[in-house]
Amino acid sequence: MIKKFSKEEIDDILEKLEIMHPDAVCELNYTTPFELLVAVILSAQCTDKRVNIVTEKLFKLYNTPEQFASLEESQLEPLIFSCGFYRNKARNIISASRDILTKFGGVVPDNIESLMTLSGVGKKTANVVYAVAFGGDAIAVDTHVLRLANRIGFCDTKDPLKVEQKLMQIIPKEKWSHAHHLLIHHGRYTCHSRMPDCNSCMICQYCQYYNK
Repeated sequence: MIKKFSKEEIDDILEKLEIMHPDAVCELNYTTPFELLVAVILSAQCTDKRVNIVTEKLFKLYNTPEQFASLEESQLEPLIFSCGFYRNKARNIISASRDILTKFGGVVPDNIESLMTLSGVGKKTANVVYAVAFGGDAIAVDTHVLRLANRIGFCDTKDPLKVEQKLMQIIPKEKWSHAHHLLIHHGRYTCHSRMPDCNSCMICQYCQYYNK
Protein backbone atom coordinates (compact mmCIF):
# COMPACT_ATOMS: atom_id res chain seq x y z
CA MET A 1 0.00 0.00 0.00
CA ILE A 2 1.30 3.44 -0.94
CA LYS A 3 0.99 6.20 1.62
CA LYS A 4 1.01 9.88 0.70
CA PHE A 5 3.81 11.44 2.72
CA SER A 6 3.90 15.15 3.42
CA LYS A 7 7.08 17.20 2.97
CA GLU A 8 7.34 17.44 6.75
CA GLU A 9 7.11 13.67 7.12
CA ILE A 10 9.79 13.09 4.48
CA ASP A 11 12.06 15.60 6.20
CA ASP A 12 11.47 13.92 9.55
CA ILE A 13 12.21 10.45 8.12
CA LEU A 14 15.48 11.66 6.62
CA GLU A 15 16.44 13.47 9.84
CA LYS A 16 15.81 10.35 11.90
CA LEU A 17 17.77 8.19 9.47
CA GLU A 18 20.60 10.71 9.71
CA ILE A 19 20.62 10.32 13.49
CA MET A 20 20.68 6.54 13.16
CA HIS A 21 23.32 6.48 10.42
CA PRO A 22 25.54 9.57 10.77
CA ASP A 23 28.32 7.94 8.75
CA ALA A 24 26.15 6.97 5.78
CA VAL A 25 28.50 7.25 2.81
CA CYS A 26 29.62 4.95 0.02
CA GLU A 27 31.48 2.05 1.63
CA LEU A 28 33.37 1.01 -1.47
CA ASN A 29 37.06 1.93 -1.36
CA TYR A 30 38.37 3.91 -4.33
CA THR A 31 40.72 6.77 -5.19
CA THR A 32 39.54 7.72 -8.70
CA PRO A 33 36.22 7.73 -10.59
CA PHE A 34 37.51 4.80 -12.65
CA GLU A 35 38.31 2.73 -9.56
CA LEU A 36 34.81 3.47 -8.26
CA LEU A 37 33.29 2.36 -11.56
CA VAL A 38 35.15 -0.95 -11.38
CA ALA A 39 34.16 -1.42 -7.73
CA VAL A 40 30.48 -0.74 -8.45
CA ILE A 41 30.47 -3.25 -11.32
CA LEU A 42 32.02 -5.82 -8.98
CA SER A 43 29.46 -5.05 -6.25
CA ALA A 44 26.50 -6.50 -8.17
CA GLN A 45 25.14 -9.40 -6.08
CA CYS A 46 28.17 -9.03 -3.79
CA THR A 47 28.88 -7.25 -0.51
CA ASP A 48 30.92 -4.07 -0.38
CA LYS A 49 33.15 -5.75 2.19
CA ARG A 50 34.06 -8.52 -0.24
CA VAL A 51 34.59 -6.04 -3.08
CA ASN A 52 36.97 -4.00 -0.93
CA ILE A 53 38.99 -7.11 -0.15
CA VAL A 54 39.25 -7.90 -3.86
CA THR A 55 40.02 -4.36 -5.05
CA GLU A 56 42.69 -3.83 -2.39
CA LYS A 57 44.82 -6.34 -4.30
CA LEU A 58 43.39 -5.70 -7.76
CA PHE A 59 44.08 -1.96 -7.84
CA LYS A 60 47.72 -2.54 -6.91
CA LEU A 61 48.04 -4.45 -10.16
CA TYR A 62 45.73 -2.48 -12.43
CA ASN A 63 43.84 0.75 -11.78
CA THR A 64 43.52 2.64 -15.08
CA PRO A 65 41.35 2.14 -18.17
CA GLU A 66 44.49 1.57 -20.23
CA GLN A 67 45.65 -1.26 -17.99
CA PHE A 68 42.27 -3.02 -17.85
CA ALA A 69 41.66 -2.55 -21.57
CA SER A 70 44.84 -4.47 -22.34
CA LEU A 71 43.77 -7.51 -20.31
CA GLU A 72 42.21 -10.72 -21.56
CA GLU A 73 39.16 -11.92 -19.64
CA SER A 74 41.09 -15.00 -18.57
CA GLN A 75 43.63 -12.75 -16.84
CA LEU A 76 41.05 -10.77 -14.89
CA GLU A 77 38.62 -13.55 -13.97
CA PRO A 78 40.80 -15.25 -11.30
CA LEU A 79 41.41 -11.88 -9.61
CA ILE A 80 37.69 -11.16 -9.15
CA PHE A 81 36.42 -14.73 -8.80
CA SER A 82 35.21 -14.32 -5.20
CA CYS A 83 32.86 -11.45 -6.16
CA GLY A 84 30.63 -13.87 -8.07
CA PHE A 85 29.47 -13.67 -11.70
CA TYR A 86 33.14 -13.17 -12.42
CA ARG A 87 32.96 -13.97 -16.13
CA ASN A 88 30.33 -11.33 -16.87
CA LYS A 89 32.03 -8.82 -14.59
CA ALA A 90 35.43 -9.36 -16.20
CA ARG A 91 33.93 -8.92 -19.66
CA ASN A 92 32.07 -5.76 -18.61
CA ILE A 93 35.06 -4.16 -16.87
CA ILE A 94 37.35 -4.75 -19.84
CA SER A 95 34.72 -3.61 -22.37
CA ALA A 96 33.89 -0.49 -20.32
CA SER A 97 37.60 0.32 -20.08
CA ARG A 98 37.93 0.09 -23.85
CA ASP A 99 34.82 2.26 -24.28
CA ILE A 100 36.33 4.90 -22.00
CA LEU A 101 39.47 4.95 -24.15
CA THR A 102 37.74 5.01 -27.52
CA LYS A 103 34.70 7.18 -26.72
CA PHE A 104 35.90 9.50 -23.97
CA GLY A 105 39.64 9.91 -24.37
CA GLY A 106 40.48 7.77 -21.37
CA VAL A 107 38.41 9.84 -18.93
CA VAL A 108 35.36 8.45 -17.10
CA PRO A 109 32.39 10.58 -18.23
CA ASP A 110 30.78 12.74 -15.56
CA ASN A 111 27.11 12.42 -16.55
CA ILE A 112 24.57 9.62 -16.33
CA GLU A 113 23.72 9.49 -20.03
CA SER A 114 27.34 9.01 -21.12
CA LEU A 115 28.09 6.58 -18.31
CA MET A 116 25.23 4.39 -19.49
CA THR A 117 26.82 4.06 -22.93
CA LEU A 118 29.68 2.09 -21.34
CA SER A 119 29.47 -1.68 -21.67
CA GLY A 120 27.83 -3.30 -18.66
CA VAL A 121 26.84 0.00 -17.03
CA GLY A 122 23.13 0.26 -16.20
CA LYS A 123 21.18 3.00 -14.48
CA LYS A 124 22.09 1.98 -10.94
CA THR A 125 25.82 1.85 -11.63
CA ALA A 126 25.70 5.13 -13.54
CA ASN A 127 23.79 6.82 -10.71
CA VAL A 128 26.29 5.67 -8.09
CA VAL A 129 29.32 6.86 -10.07
CA TYR A 130 27.64 10.15 -10.95
CA ALA A 131 26.59 10.85 -7.37
CA VAL A 132 29.64 9.58 -5.49
CA ALA A 133 32.52 10.36 -7.84
CA PHE A 134 31.18 13.58 -9.32
CA GLY A 135 28.88 14.93 -6.61
CA GLY A 136 25.77 14.74 -8.78
CA ASP A 137 22.18 14.45 -7.60
CA ALA A 138 20.94 10.89 -8.15
CA ILE A 139 19.22 8.01 -6.37
CA ALA A 140 20.64 4.58 -7.11
CA VAL A 141 18.14 1.81 -6.39
CA ASP A 142 19.85 -1.33 -5.12
CA THR A 143 18.22 -4.21 -3.25
CA HIS A 144 18.23 -2.27 0.05
CA VAL A 145 16.64 0.88 -1.40
CA LEU A 146 14.09 -1.24 -3.27
CA ARG A 147 13.14 -3.14 -0.11
CA LEU A 148 12.90 -0.08 2.13
CA ALA A 149 10.94 2.03 -0.35
CA ASN A 150 8.29 -0.69 -0.42
CA ARG A 151 8.36 -1.45 3.30
CA ILE A 152 8.06 2.16 4.38
CA GLY A 153 5.28 2.73 1.86
CA PHE A 154 6.89 5.17 -0.54
CA CYS A 155 5.85 2.89 -3.40
CA ASP A 156 4.45 -0.54 -4.22
CA THR A 157 6.54 -1.91 -7.06
CA LYS A 158 9.55 -4.14 -7.63
CA ASP A 159 10.60 -2.12 -10.68
CA PRO A 160 13.82 -0.25 -9.74
CA LEU A 161 13.18 2.49 -12.30
CA LYS A 162 9.70 3.19 -10.92
CA VAL A 163 11.11 3.22 -7.38
CA GLU A 164 13.78 5.68 -8.46
CA GLN A 165 11.20 7.93 -10.11
CA LYS A 166 8.95 7.87 -7.04
CA LEU A 167 11.79 8.69 -4.64
CA MET A 168 12.88 11.54 -6.91
CA GLN A 169 9.36 12.93 -6.69
CA ILE A 170 9.06 12.92 -2.91
CA ILE A 171 12.65 13.67 -1.83
CA PRO A 172 14.15 17.12 -2.50
CA LYS A 173 16.72 16.97 -5.30
CA GLU A 174 19.56 18.30 -3.17
CA LYS A 175 19.00 15.37 -0.80
CA TRP A 176 18.78 12.58 -3.39
CA SER A 177 22.34 11.30 -3.12
CA HIS A 178 22.55 11.37 0.66
CA ALA A 179 19.06 9.87 1.03
CA HIS A 180 20.23 7.00 -1.17
CA HIS A 181 23.08 6.29 1.26
CA LEU A 182 20.82 6.66 4.30
CA LEU A 183 18.40 4.08 2.90
CA ILE A 184 21.24 1.70 1.99
CA HIS A 185 22.73 1.91 5.48
CA HIS A 186 19.32 1.49 7.10
CA GLY A 187 18.71 -1.61 4.99
CA ARG A 188 22.18 -2.93 5.63
CA TYR A 189 22.35 -2.38 9.39
CA THR A 190 18.76 -2.09 10.71
CA CYS A 191 15.96 -3.00 8.30
CA HIS A 192 17.40 -6.37 7.30
CA SER A 193 15.76 -8.47 4.64
CA ARG A 194 14.74 -11.39 6.88
CA MET A 195 14.79 -9.99 10.41
CA PRO A 196 14.32 -6.22 10.48
CA ASP A 197 15.37 -4.70 13.80
CA CYS A 198 12.20 -2.69 14.31
CA ASN A 199 12.91 -2.19 18.02
CA SER A 200 15.89 0.02 17.26
CA CYS A 201 14.29 1.83 14.30
CA MET A 202 13.36 5.50 14.71
CA ILE A 203 10.99 5.67 11.73
CA CYS A 204 8.54 2.92 12.75
CA GLN A 205 5.73 5.44 13.09
CA TYR A 206 5.88 5.99 9.34
CA CYS A 207 6.58 2.42 8.25
CA GLN A 208 3.72 0.56 6.58
CA TYR A 209 5.47 -2.78 7.14
CA TYR A 210 5.75 -2.15 10.90
CA ASN A 211 2.25 -0.76 11.28
CA LYS A 212 0.65 -3.77 9.61
